[in-house]
Amino acid sequence: MFEVKKVIGSLLMPLPLTLLLLALALLFIAKTHRKSYLLSWLLLLSLWAISTPFVADKLISPAEAKLRPFPIHQHQDVDYILVLGCGLSANDRLTANLQLSGCALSRLTEGLRLSHQYPKAFLIVSGAGHNKTTISRLMADTAIALGAPANKIIQNPKARDTADEALLLASRLVDSEVALVTSASHMARAQDLFAAQGVDTIAAPVQFYSFTNAPGYQRFIARASVLQAVTTYAHEVLGLQWIALRRLIDPQAI
Repeated sequence: MFEVKKVIGSLLMPLPLTLLLLALALLFIAKTHRKSYLLSWLLLLSLWAISTPFVADKLISPAEAKLRPFPIHQHQDVDYILVLGCGLSANDRLTANLQLSGCALSRLTEGLRLSHQYPKAFLIVSGAGHNKTTISRLMADTAIALGAPANKIIQNPKARDTADEALLLASRLVDSEVALVTSASHMARAQDLFAAQGVDTIAAPVQFYSFTNAPGYQRFIARASVLQAVTTYAHEVLGLQWIALRRLIDPQAI
């Protein structure tokens, strides 16, 4: 009974419910344009499929399997802990941590964990924003509120993307032991861009999706969070292809 309740509840969520209603509508649409009709079904079923943990696991798990949490036991010292920026929702009524996205908080949490392990290391928080609010400042304020020493925090507020972060920080980080904190999906592209600037980094990935362990009754039900995860990974694949294309045209491109 518990699993039945969960299945019904999952199917009534906005994404699966919308897809089911579209499928129902297609059953009543005239089939005079056979190719368009079949294409509509193909697109609907494809969207359902890539929104399920089963398909997401096949797409994402091979990339995640290449990464491990930061190996503290393998590194006696670290000079810098670099936390790359993510999203924010600026709102002066809220404290700094409440303005950071879940992605940014996940990265910052790992950065603070490593800071406790390496108290001599500087914590670099990166990311631009809009108006007068930057991701780097929100991260710094949150870190200080959680007990991190302000004199060990360095802000990088001008970086609009990862390429900017690599360019702006390269001169400081070259020839240093750098723990790079970012999402697992983003790690390959981030390390590639920093390596192009001569900065070797040690991966400290966060936000593993782990769809392999999804409950059996949920593995074939479309979920918005799964679609978001697949979208994130697709964005990273396109990002890597864009970098490869730029370097093909201009070998000096980052």
